[in-house]
Amino acid sequence: MKILLLIFAIILLKADGALSQQKKNEVIQFDISKILNARPVTTLYKNKLITWSKGIDGGGIADGYLTISAALFNNDKNPHALPDNPIFPANESHPEIKLHYSNEDTYTNQAFSIKSEGGFSFKVPKAKYKAIFLAITSAEGASRLRIVFTYTGGAEVQEIVLPDYYQDIAPGDPKLCYLVHDLAKWGPKNNMTEKDHHNIDILKIKPNKRRILKSIRVSKMRPGYLVFWAGAGVKAQ
Repeated sequence: MKILLLIFAIILLKADGALSQQKKNEVIQFDISKILNARPVTTLYKNKLITWSKGIDGGGIADGYLTISAALFNNDKNPHALPDNPIFPANESHPEIKLHYSNEDTYTNQAFSIKSEGGFSFKVPKAKYKAIFLAITSAEGASRLRIVFTYTGGAEVQEIVLPDYYQDIAPGDPKLCYLVHDLAKWGPKNNMTEKDHHNIDILKIKPNKRRILKSIRVSKMRPGYLVFWAGAGVKAQ
């Protein structure tokens, strides 16, 4: 009897592990490395601050974020800073998402920014997706976005208004959530200019899950200053 129970327990553990791996495999981190043009996060590399160079507002010249190690090295007290680990675990609102900053790098770009109007596009692994998550911020007001999903055999368009990154998001909002909430921001000399209330938001978008997605293009109208941090998709079954 004990042997049978042990075998049953092993089977359950293996099944649970397989399901967890399956769920993990459903999430695709999109490769946006080719379009990165901004460095909005100050990092700490070998006990030296590597200062942000194109930031989160003021057309990219006013303010940026710091990692927690950089902020503590900067002698900021109880700083509302980005975690050192750029991998943000899944929660009830979004899957695991990885940003592109690191305390192990020096001057590589970490995000894509648009001043005034413009756009960006990136390819995705061809698949059917039931949800798309874009880590993104708008400063100097909201940004009106036009998002084009290109599928095999055609394209579909969605239009979205992304609120200013200082604005709070209502709990249960179907289209928006926080990736990081209540951040401070720092000026060009890594001087803290505001101690809290800034965010990195996530746009939650539902593409056509019956079609194979190939690429995504985001176009931004005036006004607003946009920073695109990362993207991920959840495959449809």
